[in-house]
Amino acid sequence: MLGIFKRIMCAFSCDIGIDLGTANTLVFIKGQGVVLREPSVVAVQKGTKKILAVGAEAKRMLGRTPGNIVAVRPMKSGVIADFDITEAMIRYFIKKARGSKVMKWIRPRVVIATPSEINEVERRAIKEAATHAGARDVTLIEEPMAAAIGVGMPVEDPAGNLIVDIGGGTCEVALISLAGIAEAKSVRVGGDTMDECIINYMRRVYNLLIGERMAEDIKVSIGSAYPLEEEMSMEVRGRDLVAGLPKTLLVGSEEIREALKDPVTTIVDAVRNILNEAKPELASDLVDRGIVLSGGTALLRGLDSLIAAQTGLPVTVADDPLSGVANGTGRVLDELDFYKAHAVQPD
Repeated sequence: MLGIFKRIMCAFSCDIGIDLGTANTLVFIKGQGVVLREPSVVAVQKGTKKILAVGAEAKRMLGRTPGNIVAVRPMKSGVIADFDITEAMIRYFIKKARGSKVMKWIRPRVVIATPSEINEVERRAIKEAATHAGARDVTLIEEPMAAAIGVGMPVEDPAGNLIVDIGGGTCEVALISLAGIAEAKSVRVGGDTMDECIINYMRRVYNLLIGERMAEDIKVSIGSAYPLEEEMSMEVRGRDLVAGLPKTLLVGSEEIREALKDPVTTIVDAVRNILNEAKPELASDLVDRGIVLSGGTALLRGLDSLIAAQTGLPVTVADDPLSGVANGTGRVLDELDFYKAHAVQPD
């Protein structure tokens, strides 16, 4: 009877993998794949912890809220900046992903990907937030390992595999062999940093104040890390800081590439540092295997070409870079006992 009960529990538990990102959160349900992909944004009533909206609905409020509503990102550089709001956000995403057909009293097992260099306090905060949000068992796995698994790299081989996962808040670089991380580097630079650089560039050069959404549109539309065969331009709208009035101007991709120079250089330096520290045997494997880029910011035009030029190694962007970490947490759910030996667990 006990065995039958356990099998029934497993059938209805809807085990969940979560890519808890600074910019976006993806939820993977075992047997279904990625079922939810929403911004990591929460709208709260100013001066309180009252949640008004979460995810896509809250992101639409960014920069457009009245004085009594604040749209916030509870995750900063891959770690929890506001515990209560993060817990509410995780609870919302788990509930939405599971849907109404699942027995609510059955608590799921949850696998969460975390940056490789967060400290024990930050790891414990993430685990406790998920537990309070309804998880019965929480496993933390390092983000680059989840990304490598998710994009299909042969991480169990006795050879070097170099993954560069670039999200909204962090860039994770890891050299993996035999299902373990041989060398890793985490820098708190990502898509959000690039947006900030674009905002600062427009303010400094044009006295134009733009918001986060406009900066992200510029990055996606004409941003690049390497000279393009055909340079592009787009209209940028904001507020003139001198006249105090709305203003539109034309900006070219060469200018945005200059604005992004510092964060892009930081990412390239992180890759070069890992290569400098790698054991010769593992480094030599990369001549044939190359480097794989994942994460939303890996889609920045020319980033693969720049890293290839700086390292002399072949560089490819994963087929589905946005879902790499989430798909990796799903693979971990399938073989949870094995991967728990390599997961990041707080004491």
